Amino acid sequence: MGRIRTTTVKRTAMELLQRYPDRFSADFNRNKMVVSELLQVSKKERNRIAGYITSLWKRQYAAKNRSGEV
Repeated sequence: MGRIRTTTVKRTAMELLQRYPDRFSADFNRNKMVVSELLQVSKKERNRIAGYITSLWKRQYAAKNRSGEV
């Protein structure tokens, strides 16, 4: 079983991904830097948000790939 992410992390990550879709990618380290530019949060929260954004981005890309939109 995986770790459960808090509602705050999920809500923040989804909001950032909707507001700035071009700034994020499948690269966790790059997403980490973008989150630190956009938000003033602790290192632990920054990493959690960046990790969730990375997984959301990969999921969206995989869904687009399956439907042939790429």
